[in-house]
Amino acid sequence: MTIVLIAALSYLLAALVLVRELARGTGHDSRGWLVPAVGAVALHAAVHVLAWNSAGGLDMHFFAALSLVGLGMAMLTTAFGASGRMAALGVIVFPISAVLVLLYAHIGHHIAEGLDWRLQLHAWFALLAYATLAIAALLAVMLWLQERALRRRDVRGWMRALPPLTELESLLFRTITVGFVLLTATLLTGVVFVEDFFAQHLIQKTVLSVLSWLAFGALLLGRWRYGWRGAVAVRWTLAAMLLLVLAFFGSKFVLELVLRRT
Repeated sequence: MTIVLIAALSYLLAALVLVRELARGTGHDSRGWLVPAVGAVALHAAVHVLAWNSAGGLDMHFFAALSLVGLGMAMLTTAFGASGRMAALGVIVFPISAVLVLLYAHIGHHIAEGLDWRLQLHAWFALLAYATLAIAALLAVMLWLQERALRRRDVRGWMRALPPLTELESLLFRTITVGFVLLTATLLTGVVFVEDFFAQHLIQKTVLSVLSWLAFGALLLGRWRYGWRGAVAVRWTLAAMLLLVLAFFGSKFVLELVLRRT
């Protein structure tokens, strides 16, 4: 439990340092938040590794999956911020990751699932895709807020910490592209490795995942073919992400917490 509390506090410390740096206008140059962020990510990962070693296998149930997605988002945010891009994401992502690791530690542990390497690969692709596309959704929201502020000629406060609009938009589409590749790998490994969709209650999850994949694919095609950007890109990103949330965590919530099935 001590390691969990230290991880959560480190996340919060990183977020607080970021808020202070952004308020001073030094968010792009200062790296005072980086040490607690890296420490929090390492400790968060250690929480899961220790739990898996203790249980003798992976835990991919609802709260464990939530925590792992939070870990993936924190890792991506730290990498983005360390490279000088979008450190402001940490103000949102780090507190979310802190809450998710605490939830997992308190109520998330379950008996380890007997997954072979093929289903483990499928699960890891799914978690990585979800974390990457969740970051894309946050970038889309920031893009929308920045565009609205520019239209109103009211760019002040934390808005000044964001990169230029074109750079933010470019980062959004690069993130979506990576997430789309990971989501494609998720669906392909699911088709190849999952034997019985009906017996495992996966039909609704698969349908929603495919719809999300089609929406992200249509957005990338529209960007390449028609130059989609701005509000159009934001709407497509958030709609596709909503479908993915319903597919992954909506299905897991109903099956595992409501119907008590694995």
